[in-house]
Amino acid sequence: MASSWGGPMLSVAAAATLLLGIAGCGSVPAPGQEASSGPRGKHPGPFGIKPSIQAPARPTAGTPVSGAPLAGPVPAGFAATSVTFVSADEAFVLGTAPCAHAPCTSIVRTLDRGATWVGLPAPAVPVGEPGLTSAPIVWGIRFAAPEHGFVFGDTGLWETTDGGEQWTRDLAPAGSILSLAIVRQQVLAITALCTPESGCKYGTLMRRPLSGGRWTGVAKATVTSLIDPDDMIATQAGVAAVLDGREVLVTRDGGFTFTLNPVPCTSEQGAPSVAVTSATGLAVLCTGGGYTGHTVKQVYVSDDDGAHWAAAGTPSPAGDGGTIAATTTGDVAIATASAASWLFHSGNGGVTWRIVNEQYDGGVGWADLGFTTATDGVVVHGPANGDGNSTQRPGQLFLTSDGGTTWHQVSF
Repeated sequence: MASSWGGPMLSVAAAATLLLGIAGCGSVPAPGQEASSGPRGKHPGPFGIKPSIQAPARPTAGTPVSGAPLAGPVPAGFAATSVTFVSADEAFVLGTAPCAHAPCTSIVRTLDRGATWVGLPAPAVPVGEPGLTSAPIVWGIRFAAPEHGFVFGDTGLWETTDGGEQWTRDLAPAGSILSLAIVRQQVLAITALCTPESGCKYGTLMRRPLSGGRWTGVAKATVTSLIDPDDMIATQAGVAAVLDGREVLVTRDGGFTFTLNPVPCTSEQGAPSVAVTSATGLAVLCTGGGYTGHTVKQVYVSDDDGAHWAAAGTPSPAGDGGTIAATTTGDVAIATASAASWLFHSGNGGVTWRIVNEQYDGGVGWADLGFTTATDGVVVHGPANGDGNSTQRPGQLFLTSDGGTTWHQVSF
């Protein structure tokens, strides 16, 4: 699952401020740290990575479409691609809907946990999926606060500082930004070289201050097609964890320093996903073997950043690989898919498991599985991956209010 790493040098991507369209109407085209002490020690960044890319100190507000309202209705047929919560009740969803003038990318926002929604402007780039096209596309959204957020993908990085009313294209590392998270006032991003011929490879974990500034390399990172790329950076309690092949990187200061410890998966297994369970706790999903549409799954847990691991439980083999997420109170969830799409749940820290949601959908899968509180969680079912939802994916938003025991669909 992990490829050998020998990533290309990163260069500055061209910056441009583009005009925006209101959601539902289509988007308007643009006119002093410790030295390394071995694999288990603490390492300063960068981890043998040279790139250092200067971004603007603060994004300049983009130019809104003349006469466009700051919020509007949710477009008919809206399908979700990615979701980000900034509180238990407020969320932003990146998606797309059929429209007369492409690109049809839209963003919608809720202030009441999905009871009502409004449309917001979106970057003028179609939604898509990593490695399937050479055209500019976006697939992820993350907000650090209600007013400050990012949209990312093959186009680089788009940023708003006014709650999504206006978006500006930032200077960003070269290649595709697969995953992005904000921790300790730092923006962490996993970049990779993605092409239709070879998919995505050469993963790199990068860091930039949230307020703006220079992008620097932190470490290598695993790039895998078995999980949703948005979920490659696990965060909770001010901690971020990233997998790099047979090791897991944990940082508490936004990537300035980190620990690096081996994962417990056997030589026949891969580690598709890791979750942060507490300030020092981790849960890792190991998968391997099995048969068509099934993989043998084993969950391991650690309370010391992965220095020591203990076997927890063995979830159902249904599904190829999977994404794991957890609360700090013992609830753990796994999203997986093959011929169908499944959500698993454990209420005792990964010891026992059961299937709590099964979708007979041909295996369209999930995106952005995660928890915003000790009980509240979210996941996107069948994320839209074509402009105007041309591929007719479900693009549904599911929420849980009981730690992942039950899930219900939210209407836009």
